[in-house]
Parts: sequence; structure tokens; C-alpha cells
Amino acid sequence: MNLQVKDHLFIIGGATSGFGKAIAEALLKEGADIIAVARGEEKLKMLAATAPSQTQIIVGDITDSSIITQLKNIVGNRQLHGMVLNAGGPPAKTVLETTLEDWDTAYKNILRWKVEITQAFVPKMMEQKYGRMLYIESSSVKQPMENLVLSNSLRVAVVGMVKTLSQEIAKSGVTLNILGPGSHNTPAIDRIYKKKSEQTGLPFEEVKQKAIEQIPVGALGEAEDFASLALWLLSPLSRYVTGETITVDGGSVKSML
Repeated sequence: MNLQVKDHLFIIGGATSGFGKAIAEALLKEGADIIAVARGEEKLKMLAATAPSQTQIIVGDITDSSIITQLKNIVGNRQLHGMVLNAGGPPAKTVLETTLEDWDTAYKNILRWKVEITQAFVPKMMEQKYGRMLYIESSSVKQPMENLVLSNSLRVAVVGMVKTLSQEIAKSGVTLNILGPGSHNTPAIDRIYKKKSEQTGLPFEEVKQKAIEQIPVGALGEAEDFASLALWLLSPLSRYVTGETITVDGGSVKSML
């Protein structure tokens, strides 16, 4: 299928690991241009080396206001066709283990920067009458996950913001959607298994195996599978889908909504 993204320009957060890396690599294969953002300079250079004429890099944390300003400067007057809002998650904790500082940090790292970057780029997309905003959150926005109260709570707030804005600008040509990954074979999932291992005293690998057995399809997802859906949502082909939260979780979420 021709996804019609050749020569389109995308910003990719967390571009050197997990979902961000898989999406970046898939976009490059489709002939798109990317601005890749991540904290690891060496890994960014390795990504850029695979398609140097299509890749620009910014070394830093996409949740920082200074990096958002850099992104605006590097895009300049070019048309930005889409953006993947993706960054790491908060630590695994129960409600009573959290401190108010944990909540303040989670607000900054999960919600605040997404509001800031959305307000920075969506108006320009609206002027150009085209844009694709894709927010990488978690399946926990539909079914809370054990030991992830910070993620469970603040990511729901992102859904509220995205859904509201998608309604406000529905006729603009700009779509906003959320992908909620479940358990995937990426580095981020290990913090959940580690926390459960500490709570139960069971070995890490045993905890991981028991968790996999609870997934209806019987396996962890792969980042490349996730990226295939992300690419479609970033393409012109998804023009009639906006304000949606789509879980990619091997059937784990039991909600009918």
C-alpha cells in the first residue's frame, strides 16, 4: 500500500528506542523526512546514518521547552505534516507509595509538554489545512494497569485534551489521535515486571512469563507491529479518523468502549 508520505516532514519524539525508533525507521523506508529527537546523541547519529538525506536530529528531551523551541526553529517555514508525541513513562508505584513531588513530575513529563507542543504546532498545521498529530500513551487509559497510578491518571488527562481539541478543529484538516500500547517487547515494559518481582519476591523472568500468559494472543507485541498502525494514522489515508484512542494490546483490554 502506498501511504502517500514520501517527502512529508515529521517530528518523532523518543526516536532511538522502542516505538519511536520503529516509527522513525518505518517512515524513512516510506521516503518521508524526519526530525528525530532523543537524548542519546550516538544513537541519533546511527539512525541518521541510515538515511542521511532524510534525517535531521535534535539531541535533548522533547519534554523540555527549550527543545520545543528548537523544533520550531528547525521546521521554520517548511510544512510540517505530522508529529509523534512520545516520551518515557513515570516510575511504577502504587498510590500510597507516591509523593506529591511524584505527581508534579508526572504532570510535567506526561501532560504539560504535550499541551505546550500541541499549542506550538497545531495552529500552523491549521493554516496549512493539513496535519497529523499522534500521541503515544498507554492501554491504561482504557483499563488501569497495576502499579502504574501516575501513568493511569495523567495519560487520561492527555486523552481529554486531545479529544476536546479534535472536536474544536475537526474541519481544519488536522487530525489528532492516540495509540495506547499494551505489553510490547520494548525496554519500557521491564519496569512493570521489575516492580511486580519486588512486590512478590518472584524472579523477574517468572513474573514476565506469567504476564505474557495473561495476554489473549499469548505473546508480547513488537514495536514494528505497532509502527505499522502508527504510519497509517500519520498518512493522508487516515483523514476520517480523529479524536480516537486505539489500543494495541493483543486483546488485553476488556472494555467495549
